[in-house]
Amino acid sequence: MTALEYTLIGLPVVFATYAYLCYPVLLRLVSLVRPVKPRPADPEQWPSISISVPAYNEEASIRGTIESLLALDYPRERCQIVIISDASTDRTDEIVSEYADRGVDLLRLGNRSGKTAAENAAASRLRGDIVVNTDATIRILPQSLKPLIRAFQDPTVGVASGRDLSVGDLNFVATSDESRYVGYEMWLRSLETSCGSIVGASGCYYAIRRELHQSLFPEALSRDFASALVAREHGFRAVSVDEAVCLVPRSVSLSREFHRKVRTMARGLETLWFKRQLLNPFRYGSFAWMLASHKLCRWLVFLLAPLLLIGLAMLSLRSPIAALLFLAGFMVLVTGAIALRWPEGRPMPRLMGVCGFVVATHLAGLLAWVKALRGERNPIWEPTRRAA
Repeated sequence: MTALEYTLIGLPVVFATYAYLCYPVLLRLVSLVRPVKPRPADPEQWPSISISVPAYNEEASIRGTIESLLALDYPRERCQIVIISDASTDRTDEIVSEYADRGVDLLRLGNRSGKTAAENAAASRLRGDIVVNTDATIRILPQSLKPLIRAFQDPTVGVASGRDLSVGDLNFVATSDESRYVGYEMWLRSLETSCGSIVGASGCYYAIRRELHQSLFPEALSRDFASALVAREHGFRAVSVDEAVCLVPRSVSLSREFHRKVRTMARGLETLWFKRQLLNPFRYGSFAWMLASHKLCRWLVFLLAPLLLIGLAMLSLRSPIAALLFLAGFMVLVTGAIALRWPEGRPMPRLMGVCGFVVATHLAGLLAWVKALRGERNPIWEPTRRAA
């Protein structure tokens, strides 16, 4: 094996091994020597909160979303609910207006501007001391709000993120592996919390002190990821709250999930570049290490993954083992490509579903890098339509 082949094969393997295996192990070791923080007690009076829900053409889900928010176990007089209609053209506004007498506020934007722009527009209308951000297709369990808000009893906490629980038809294998990945991500955030701070909140369900939320944020970037970074800049921690569960319906289409991943990772890369000063370990210490490990190293795996196949192809001319590995990788690519074009709703073989998830994730990550490096900004997009 030449030095070039060794480098081509070794780089993606090293980054993947570190990001997905070594980093969690290191977090676990660090958590063992850190004192366990006691669980905060309930406040004498629950703080006022504002629940912000951006929505675009969500007539199929918005009623259920509002009903679930009204059913949350939290003092109603301390809870403001604001639905931000991003210039919806269906019955979303009409449905939201039906709940005006129950204290649900509708903020309609005249021009469609995207999720972050909608959150910016609503910032001045939010009255609560804590802002809770969620999406129109997410269901927060009734007992899951108080644990999230309770976290702010710790004065060092600036952001509290809920625990996503991916739900849907487990027989639909095209996106069922997403549930396992989400579970891994939630476990990793719990480890980071025990080490001090998470490096990114869940876009599905998180809360932030209003003074950290008020500032306008660039419309093409990811506010949920940036919330933990903003908190750290202001001397606060961001934590994951395992008891604050929200149900996240999986997409019924691998193709839709693929496009969501491209968008999410591209915005994440742009947001990381915008807040790149937080990667300075001399100023931000262990947080910089965690940010680089959890986000940058993981995203670099997708950028470097093609090098693995190139290295195996070069080595396969002299090594039968490399030839077999290259052939296996090629077959995964072909099977994954077929999975990406599989008809929506049609049962998919299990092995094809696994290959589809692997290919969709890596291809989405690679395309996200291309978009980020080209400076493409996508503040407006079609929301992922999820199953009920």
